[in-house]
Amino acid sequence: MEKSVLVAMSGGVDSSVAAYLLKAAGFDCVGVTMRLFDNALAGLAGESTCCAAEDVEDARSVCARLDIPFLTLDLSRRFRERVIDRFAAEYARGRTPNPCIDCNREMKFAALADYARQIGCGYVATGHYVRRAQTPEGPALFKARDLSKDQSYVLACLTREQLAGALFPLGELTKEEVRAVAAREGFLNARKKESQDICFVPDGDYLAFLERYTGEKSVPGDLVDETGRVLGRHRGAAGYTVGQRRGLGVAAQRPLYVKSKDMAANTVTVSFEEGLYAGACLAEDMNWLVPPAFPLSCAAKLRYRQKEQPCVAEMTGDGLLLTFASPQRAVAPGQAAVLYDGDRVLGGGTIAKAIS
Repeated sequence: MEKSVLVAMSGGVDSSVAAYLLKAAGFDCVGVTMRLFDNALAGLAGESTCCAAEDVEDARSVCARLDIPFLTLDLSRRFRERVIDRFAAEYARGRTPNPCIDCNREMKFAALADYARQIGCGYVATGHYVRRAQTPEGPALFKARDLSKDQSYVLACLTREQLAGALFPLGELTKEEVRAVAAREGFLNARKKESQDICFVPDGDYLAFLERYTGEKSVPGDLVDETGRVLGRHRGAAGYTVGQRRGLGVAAQRPLYVKSKDMAANTVTVSFEEGLYAGACLAEDMNWLVPPAFPLSCAAKLRYRQKEQPCVAEMTGDGLLLTFASPQRAVAPGQAAVLYDGDRVLGGGTIAKAIS
């Protein structure tokens, strides 16, 4: 069990090379593809951008080439309940959730970890670009060597127990190095294109997806400025994101952006760009990988592609208060707030609100 690992295989090049590296390191590997979703659930034609038959066959072919067992696991019900239902509920609250974080927390490192134990595997491995290291305090999570591919932001939700049972073989490699390994080993997916979409919203139209999935039609409402003056109409507040510029349908002397949403009043508030900045925010549901001591000087990342920003974290009765060294643009409730000390992940939670 100590050298046995269940490898999550998406059919892509990253997870394929992860499996290869683990086998080369002497692990007994089992490849698994999770069946999570198909477009029929959302009323779309064709297959989703993950779990497609082609992806399953790509994963199977790599496992055959590596001479390791391969299996598929139907986790669609759990995915619907723990990921898609939460996604819909958060949008209904006026938030902007990150379903990839929920998928990592609930599927790859919870459901798969449970299954790994059932079949006698001591670890779960994925093709994420992060580094895991053992420290005197226990397992620690660090950014990948290839910062352009670093995925630590979407793994800050893992508990210390989950991290202890996780392996990330790609943490020291660049994407091109990974592709070179795949090409050298003759993997058919060596140059396979990466998917950038949310798997269950392959067309990128969140509002249309929510209408199909929930069966509830969006209700148009007022688009207002910061004084409450009506500027136009929106087609459904859930379909707008803090910081959004396109698709507002309002003419102004300067570009307007979505500043906030009031779901109870069914209004979307817009402002000029300077109105998007906030000096602080509150985070909730914190998961700590390093026990904190407050006040905590650190850096925080509020969006996946954002560079982390210096801040001070303090615990209050309303949640974790993050006060930034400089104001931050378009702080969106529902997104993750991930805290760092250099390359090390301290913990992460969910943005509850921006504080101007």
